[in-house]
Order: sequence, then C-alpha cells, then structure tokens
Amino acid sequence: MQHDIIFISGEIYFDHPLCGTAILKRLLEKYGYKVGVIEKPVTEQEATKLGQPKLFFAVSSGAIDSMVRNYTPLKKRRGEDEHSDYDENVPDRAVTVYCNWLRKNYKNTPLIIGGTEATLRRFVHYDYWENRLRKSILLDSRADLLVYGPGEKQILEIASRIKSGKNLDKIIGTCIISRELPDKFTELPSEEEVLASKEKFCEMQLKLNNHQNLAQKTGKRYVIQYKSPEYTSADLDEYYELPFSRAIPLKRLRGFEFSIVTHRGCIGNCSFCALQLVQGEKIISRSEKSILKEIESLTKLSHFKGNVDDLGGPSANMYGMDCRICNKNLCLDCPKLDCSHSKLLDLLRKARKIKGIKKINIRSGIRYDLAPKEYVKELAEHHLYDTLRIAPEHVNKEVLKLMNKDKGDFKEFVDFFNSLKCGKSLSYYYITAHPGSSMKEAKELAEAVKGLRNVNLQVFTPTPMTLSTCMYYTGINPLIGKKVYVPYTYREKKEQKKAVMEKLEGKDKEMM
Repeated sequence: MQHDIIFISGEIYFDHPLCGTAILKRLLEKYGYKVGVIEKPVTEQEATKLGQPKLFFAVSSGAIDSMVRNYTPLKKRRGEDEHSDYDENVPDRAVTVYCNWLRKNYKNTPLIIGGTEATLRRFVHYDYWENRLRKSILLDSRADLLVYGPGEKQILEIASRIKSGKNLDKIIGTCIISRELPDKFTELPSEEEVLASKEKFCEMQLKLNNHQNLAQKTGKRYVIQYKSPEYTSADLDEYYELPFSRAIPLKRLRGFEFSIVTHRGCIGNCSFCALQLVQGEKIISRSEKSILKEIESLTKLSHFKGNVDDLGGPSANMYGMDCRICNKNLCLDCPKLDCSHSKLLDLLRKARKIKGIKKINIRSGIRYDLAPKEYVKELAEHHLYDTLRIAPEHVNKEVLKLMNKDKGDFKEFVDFFNSLKCGKSLSYYYITAHPGSSMKEAKELAEAVKGLRNVNLQVFTPTPMTLSTCMYYTGINPLIGKKVYVPYTYREKKEQKKAVMEKLEGKDKEMM
C-alpha cells in the first residue's frame, strides 16, 4: 500500500493524545488520508523503508530538539554520562539529517518539516552546541515548507493543496523561502546584520512572535513566516477526542498512559522557555464537557484501575485563563485576567464524581504565584500523587527578574502549603548558571535550598529563540539594552552547580 503521507519522527510513536505525531496522524485519517509512520530511523535505509508517499513526507525530531536530547548542558553526550540512563539513538540535528536522506532518494517529493526543532530554528538562531549563529533550518534541510507550533490546521491545508496540485504559499502557521518580500510584513534584522551586530540580534529577539507575518532576509532570499492560525476550544476538543487506542509501547512511558491534556499555551513568559513560540502566548482550554468525556472513556478500559495519572498542561493551573483581548505579552499583569481558578475547581470537583474514578492526580507543575489558597487546599486534599511540583527557579531578585520569575511570595506559599499538613510535600525546580548568576548568586541559592528536600537542579541550557539565550549569546539584556553577567566557562558552570549540590548532599541527591 502506498501512503498519502509518511511521518519521519525522532521519537517513539504511540497512539495516544500525548504524542504529537499521533494527533496529526489520527486527524489526517479522519479526513480520509492514508498515513504511515517511521519512528527513530538511524540509517538512510530505515528512513525510506515505506517508499515514496503520494503527497509528502512530514519530518520532525519529535517534541524535543535533538541537540537538547543528545547533550547535557555541559555539552557532554548523554549516552556517555555515567549518571544517566539515556538510551536514545537520534542523530544530531535530526530534522536536517532525515531530510537529506529523503531528498537524496525522492528528489521531487515535498518535504514538510515541523516539531520543536524546526519551530525554534525557523529564523537565524544561536546554536549553543556550535557556539555560533546558524541559518534557518529551512535552508539547511532543503525542505519545501516549515510548520511551526502544533500544526493540526496546517497539516490539513498542506495535504489538501498538494493533493489538488496547488502551491504552498500563504499557509498560516508556516514558513517558506521567498525571492521577494511580501507587502505588510514585519521585517526582522537580516542574517547579515545579526551576524555583524549583537545589538541587531537583540532587536530581532524582541520582534519574534507567532501572531505577526514576519520576514528575514538571508542572502538574496527571505524566510517568510505567516502568522499562526487561531485555535479554539472546539478545535482542541476535536483533536483530543480522536479515537486513540492509548496503547503505550514502552514501560517507562506508562506513567503517562492515563494522563489528560486540559489546555495549551502559557502566559508565564519565562525568559528561558520557548513555549510561547511553540504553543503560543495565550491559553486555549478544552471544554469541560470534552475533558469529562475523556475521563469517562478511561473508566471503560479493562486495565484502568481508577487513577488518572495527570490532568493538566504546561502549567496545570492555567486552565480556564483563556483571553482574546489582545496580543500583548503582559497577561500575568493584566487586571482582566481571571485568576480565580473557578473553572478549574469546578472541573476537578465534577471529575472526582465520575463513576469508576478513584483519584485524579495533578503531576504537572503549577505556577505558585497564580494559585489561590482555595485551589492549593483542593490539591492537597484530593489531587496529589506524591509531591506538588513548583518552579521557583532561583532566589536572587535580580536573577529572578532576568528570568521573568520575580512574582509571587514564595515563603508565604510554602508556609501555607505546610500548614495544611496533608502528608504530601513540595518538589522544587531551580536553575543555576543562568545569565546574571555569578558564584555569588549561586552561593545565595545554595544557602536558600539547604533545608529543602525534593530539589531538582538544572544548569541553564541556551536553546534557540529564548530571551535568556539572547542574553547568553550577546551578554546584553535586550529588554533594557544593558550588559548582563554571563557564566560562559564549563568550569564556572560546574562550580555553580557544585555549590548548590554540596548543600543538598544526602537530600534526594539522586534527583539531580
């Protein structure tokens, strides 16, 4: 059988709504397309084993950039790290490698790239692993089109156009190479300009977004971004109600088997996170009816024991904070933002009453600076599996400001949670060696975490397109145009980590 579309993915495929390829595959099948999937090919022969598709190849490294997947923050291969159980086999720069294999064998078959790796490398970007700026991945991969973000609306439009012989120009939520600059596009500083000037790179960073038509000149051509499509609650209901088998092939992934996604997007705008340039900077929540329907469907599975593994999204407590007033990235400061958690509390209370449900666990992290006491109490009494995950990230005020994590009263939150005496504990996520953090700030963090348990410490990794990565590459805070201290050497990064780790000796060290 010849497939209409063949997905090449750098991660395990499983027919579950937590797998992005599975959502796209099920959606295409709903509209009559025959879809094949090749997971984690390691040779050219494996990547071409299903032959030539009628319409196109859809290529992705998966939910994680292949360089982040393969290397530690100190650029050591994860497979060679004695403290890691990493057993992946994904090529470096997987999207480009896969595309080159396919282009060699199928010169005239369209190549469509997507996923996190393509999304965050769609324009000129800083590559931490080579310590230099790289061109758009569209040029390196020789792909015909780049889909950024989740991609459901784009993939259907692409399939329809190729099937009917139409061109791929002007599809919202995609990027393409053009010889000309279209009218009414916001032009980013060119490749030549950002290579020559770190100030121009900062200017580019501040213009990056999903809700505008953007263009960047590279040589004699332009990388063109058509603004992202608008997704609605009804769209998400359709996607997550597709007939997934929910079968999980790997034992290590089965802790997510009965997890349910409630919403997409994030309004946190953390400087080190690129989620706003992937899922968007607005919350899109599924309808309560759709979520409850999915929970009820779990109770009909023979191997379901009554426990929902997780109910949430990028930040579990942002469900219901949908807003379409503007495109300004100031949602957390907006007086019109509904932070009451009333919709989420209603959902949780109704979900608990479903016949066959023993417990709804919340394992996704929450924004403690948004969480009202009523919601925290509800979690503590009914919805914690082991710990409540929060991410204070640091303790130094200036570092927190650079991270855009300087809101909320951390001590007040911890004191209130502890006062509930629920028999559960908090898990903490911290970052060291972030721009602005010298050994002084690292030691300050070390003293602050000395008495804590369940601490997860990460060394900052500069990933493409984030504000923090811009600070790392340029040594400038682009928001105010002032210099910022950056720990560049491996030695200092190790020393900052060591300073914190020594204070955690014997306290859940295995979580590091």
